[in-house]
Amino acid sequence: MASAFRQIIKRGYATAAAGQKAPIQLNSLTGTYATSTYLAALKRSEKDLDTLSKDIDAFDKKIKEDPQVAAFIDNPTLSQGERQAAISSVVPKGASPILLNLLNVLSENGRLAAAPKVFADFNTLMSAYRGELEVIVTSAEPLDSKAMARLDKALKATQIAQGKTLKITNKVNPGILGGLSVDFGEKSIDLSASTKVNRYNAALAQGV
Repeated sequence: MASAFRQIIKRGYATAAAGQKAPIQLNSLTGTYATSTYLAALKRSEKDLDTLSKDIDAFDKKIKEDPQVAAFIDNPTLSQGERQAAISSVVPKGASPILLNLLNVLSENGRLAAAPKVFADFNTLMSAYRGELEVIVTSAEPLDSKAMARLDKALKATQIAQGKTLKITNKVNPGILGGLSVDFGEKSIDLSASTKVNRYNAALAQGV
């Protein structure tokens, strides 16, 4: 399995698995790794793909919460043998072998530190596969459940969200001062106070 996966990575996702296609195209190096990983699992079965998705989420969480795992991922001084041994020790037994193969390929190519970005790209593919629409809502302060519910209802009424399951993430950025910035699909709605202030200042500058 490991050697077959390495060949998939080398050939690229366009020919990774005959008869299988990714739901969307990701034009980046980490996107290529993610797509090859996605196709390698889907080629086996939808159940394998679902299992891999859960294992990737769990391992990504471990990187974020365990300082030792994060330090290992970001350590460029380890030898190839040390990295392989460490990977085997931190990947839970019973996890999808495709996850282990992905980490080993990233390690061999000197790109282990890019694992979190590969995982993020993989999750983007999974969202498209499941018919989900990722929505990033940026606000100056965290939104409460009522505000999120109103936003969910409003977005579902838009044409771009029809027939999709919304996956809304609230990001906090005090720099926008107030209001909201909403990114979904290929659309972006900027209702932030900072943008309004910038437009006002630009208008004043033109009038001087």
